[in-house]
Amino acid sequence: MTVPILPPLKPITIKDRISVVYIEKGNLDVIDGSFVVVDKTGVRTHIPIGTVACLMLEPGTRVSHSAVVLSARVGCLLVWIGEAGVRLYAAGQPGGARSDRLLYQAKLALDDSARLKVVRKMYALRFKEEPPEGRSVEQLRGIEGVRVRKTYELLAQQYGVEWKHRNYDHTEWESGDVPNRCLSSATACIYGICEAAILAAGYAPQWDLFIPASRNHLCMMSPIFSSLIPLCRWHSV
Repeated sequence: MTVPILPPLKPITIKDRISVVYIEKGNLDVIDGSFVVVDKTGVRTHIPIGTVACLMLEPGTRVSHSAVVLSARVGCLLVWIGEAGVRLYAAGQPGGARSDRLLYQAKLALDDSARLKVVRKMYALRFKEEPPEGRSVEQLRGIEGVRVRKTYELLAQQYGVEWKHRNYDHTEWESGDVPNRCLSSATACIYGICEAAILAAGYAPQWDLFIPASRNHLCMMSPIFSSLIPLCRWHSV
């Protein structure tokens, strides 16, 4: 039996890594054993891939097979995004596609009492106060919606923006007024950013614990997505 020359690879823990590195307009490859980005002039920029938690690949980036293999081997997530992280198109599976956190997330989502506990925790993170006692997930969601709509009104008054109400049609962009279109654009941005953060933490954005599954509600409910990032950190090892 052949004895391996090098000891088994032991990835660096997430807490000791660089969180995110953005790459734009370059070819990712493994050359002479090093993970590099090669620009159009042939200049190589070395990336310590084993010390990075997530690589955000913007438009103009190409990735070789060997680069993907090495990224997965050292537990670095590759995420294909739009310019400035506005869109999320695809993501890899670092660390051999571990499923422990997905199973943990599914356990919380499918257990009514556990799901309510998570919802209450997310509410407290979002609003910096404990939610009312004896409320169901649907009731807390309704309270959240009212508070978000009130926040829109208060911010409009603070910055002198003419605000009527949240009204939009995703099939007819011009049907909404300027504040509604700006809010829809901001929602699209935060949705992509939060999806990338959730994936980087090892969870699935499709299995929400609070937000309605329909994307038609996202513009009204989008501020609660800011709670998902600390929630992921809360469970991260």
